[in-house]
Amino acid sequence: QVQLVESGGGLVQAGGSLRLSCAASGRPLSIPVMGWYRQAPGKQRELVATINLGGSTNYADSVKGRFTVSRDNAKNIVYLEVTSLKPEDTAVYYCHAVATATGSGLGTYWGQGTQVTVSS
Repeated sequence: QVQLVESGGGLVQAGGSLRLSCAASGRPLSIPVMGWYRQAPGKQRELVATINLGGSTNYADSVKGRFTVSRDNAKNIVYLEVTSLKPEDTAVYYCHAVATATGSGLGTYWGQGTQVTVSS
């Protein structure tokens, strides 16, 4: 099993910035993809950004140019730098990973979520 623990959410004014972090534990053997999704009240969970082991990234159109995803492969940590925040970015942000673990095949894992609230 792989556990994902997020940190770094909070309340910020529009135009502000935050840095979200997500650490994977549980002795994953490999984490080909890590990333972030978000879910706003009354809406479906949506992709924010992903990054693979080679560093290739993918972003939702709504966050391109404002959010940056990165990862530390040695520490199994993925980061999300969020800048120029807008009220519509308010959501619970979930860490996501596709990983293999000892005794398991390839699986999908989710963190518990961290709240980001942007005030206008």
